[in-house]
Amino acid sequence: MSVVATRPSRLTSGQTPKWLVPVIALVAVILGAAIAALIGFSVGLWAIFAFLLFVIAGPIVIGMIEGSRKGKDAFARFLVYGSFLLALIPLVSVLYVVIAKGVPGLSGNLLLTSMNGVTGVHDNAAAKGTEPILGGIYHAIIGTLETTILATLISVPVGLLTAIYLVEYGRGGILSRAITFFVDVMTGIPSIVAGLFAASFFAWAFKDPSMRMGFVAAVALSVLMIPTVVRNAEEMLRIVPNELREASYALGVRKWRTITKVVIPTAISGIASGVTLAIARVIGETAPILVTAGFATAINWNAFSGWMATLPTYIYYQIMTPTSPTAAAVSETRAWAAALVLIVIVMLLNLIARVVAKIFAPKTGR
Repeated sequence: MSVVATRPSRLTSGQTPKWLVPVIALVAVILGAAIAALIGFSVGLWAIFAFLLFVIAGPIVIGMIEGSRKGKDAFARFLVYGSFLLALIPLVSVLYVVIAKGVPGLSGNLLLTSMNGVTGVHDNAAAKGTEPILGGIYHAIIGTLETTILATLISVPVGLLTAIYLVEYGRGGILSRAITFFVDVMTGIPSIVAGLFAASFFAWAFKDPSMRMGFVAAVALSVLMIPTVVRNAEEMLRIVPNELREASYALGVRKWRTITKVVIPTAISGIASGVTLAIARVIGETAPILVTAGFATAINWNAFSGWMATLPTYIYYQIMTPTSPTAAAVSETRAWAAALVLIVIVMLLNLIARVVAKIFAPKTGR
């Protein structure tokens, strides 16, 4: 039996082994932890040092093996990967803290009752362990849904019709340029300014400076939603191929029917996704709700009368003004649980946006 000596193939020589990059990443993590420990260990410093070591050492090693050109390519690639992982750290840390502190406060009582009748006596008893934690967020969930639905009913028609005008009729005219300018300005408006605008407008219209109700809050939220809806719908309408419009016109279809039967159905998946994301953006606003809807401890089903609580304002008041100052931990438990519920609602809205976009997306294929 003869033994044939094997030599490395020219096609694979000078290439980085597949195991090298994971080893470099592992070494960077270990050294990053060691350097961070010398300064004063924290997760943030650990992540930063590990990121820098990985981005610098990885391309150097690959460049020594495969050449400077591959090293530069690896540097750009590792920088992108490392930046992505670095950006995930705040998100993961926020989710971890909210889940860790919010799950213990979740209960049927929290989700199905309000704060009506709950006093510091109950919180003191709960802090001592003699009674369960009473009071919940049911009224805040109802208020959040009412104000958000009303804001959506106001914002979507206005935003969609504005986008249709800009794309299909404006064609760069003076009015369309003015609308675009004001939409850009509204995009950067602080949320508290939107709340002050809605509160002052209704106070002037009804001659009642103390007017607070859910509908006023919905108007304030719509001021924040409309620019997002306009911008998203405008971009979605612009990517509809002009060939579809021209084919419809060639068949003698009028412009308004072309828009409603061809253009909008083609772009509806992106529009629906953008609307849902706009809702998720305003559902967590606190400042405009405080000055327009106030705060309540009981359920208010009528958005056109009386003060109303929402989840953001509920969290704010539980943290800033605990039901019992001597048992503030009980109010803090409620606040963290409410924050977790709010995040779950936002995540569900984002999932709904993706499902809607997939359902209404134009079918491809032959």
